Amino acid sequence: MAGWFNAIGTWLSNPEVTLSSKLLELLFLVMGLVTGYVAFKNLLDKENPKRYGTFVFWITLAVVLAFGRFISPMVNGVLILIMALAAILRQVGVGKTEGVDPAYSQKMSDRFGYTIFIPTLAIGFSALAFALLTKLGALVGIGFGVLLAIIILMLMNRDNKPTTFLNDFTRMIGLIGPLSMLPMLLASLGAIFTKAGVGDVIAEYVGKVIPEGNVTVGLIVFALAMPLFTIIMGNAFAAITVITVGIGFPFVLQYVNNPTAIGMLALTCGYCGTLCTPMAANFNIVPVALLEMKDRFGVIKKQWIPAIFILIFQIIYMFIIK
Repeated sequence: MAGWFNAIGTWLSNPEVTLSSKLLELLFLVMGLVTGYVAFKNLLDKENPKRYGTFVFWITLAVVLAFGRFISPMVNGVLILIMALAAILRQVGVGKTEGVDPAYSQKMSDRFGYTIFIPTLAIGFSALAFALLTKLGALVGIGFGVLLAIIILMLMNRDNKPTTFLNDFTRMIGLIGPLSMLPMLLASLGAIFTKAGVGDVIAEYVGKVIPEGNVTVGLIVFALAMPLFTIIMGNAFAAITVITVGIGFPFVLQYVNNPTAIGMLALTCGYCGTLCTPMAANFNIVPVALLEMKDRFGVIKKQWIPAIFILIFQIIYMFIIK
């Protein structure tokens, strides 16, 4: 244990580690502590028939979030497998939740009106400000924005206590359940695919179809491959690494005048795939659960047509600026 804390202290005092990285690690620590609160709250909830499995899932996630950087990759992998096993065995459930009284909600709605969106906008503005005006990055800005939103909410309504936010988080994350981990796991999958050489394999096969130096065909294949691979993986950030290595750089980016913009547009093409896949659970399945929609694929059915039009526009724009 002492060696572990020494490793943390050494990393924090390392001058080569940027302030942005240290602040992000602090945010992960806070996330881990809050997730640990969810774990113990479920463990003590006798109304949750799966409280032990729920505890195992959330406490394991808490350890990975808070201390993952300072744990060996092997241990992290084992912890993630434990989490997955709890979810696969359907041992993660929702216990007692403390919802808001509808009458109280209506009263607060009448009182605050559209000003209730101020805390939400504060998060977005904070992310932009940190990204544009500092070297700390947007992710640190989001973390600061969440803290700022909490302070604003407490000032707007004295009924909002720290326990209010913890209990609301417990209720929300409980409804989402193991699906909350899917975006992070899918993003990791993209790095694994790249490390395994999937991009090189794709480049080999695509090279047999696309004539060398034919940017027109390469651009279309690049743009279409992004949403297709995103549909499979559920995450455009995971797809962009593999598709850029396999198609983007060898057939497009090294031949165009504006590779940075083309790469950014390829990523947004991937987002069109995000709108059309249940693998993007945080976008397309979680809202179904939170809104208690009867049609599990109701969100996707409303999004696939706009996704096609957006994709067509992106491809046309890529040709304009290439």
